Amino acid sequence: MAGRIKRKQAQAAGVPRLFSATIRCPLCERAIPPAQRDAHHLVPKSRGGRQTVVLHRICHRQVHALFSEAELERDYPTIDALRSHPRMALFINWLRPKPDDFFERTRASLRLRRR
Repeated sequence: MAGRIKRKQAQAAGVPRLFSATIRCPLCERAIPPAQRDAHHLVPKSRGGRQTVVLHRICHRQVHALFSEAELERDYPTIDALRSHPRMALFINWLRPKPDDFFERTRASLRLRRR
């Protein structure tokens, strides 16, 4: 949990609070219940990324199940780039009709498991 100073800095910068009333997931465009919110670094933190967006937990896990950190940095550093990937688009289309609090176990892709 962020400290008091970081929360004030985030509010001043216009960053949505993780526990505010209604936040929409930029990937699936559904409302995110407070218990299902995850902050995602668009460029992985281990690779110098600082900008975060709030995603559904299931969407966040799917991103990391499909892409390595190198791929996220090089090819998918924006929400639009993530949405344009065919496997991510299939996942989003499958997820959209589900309830906002829907969650299911996510498995890493075979390509990532073989490494």
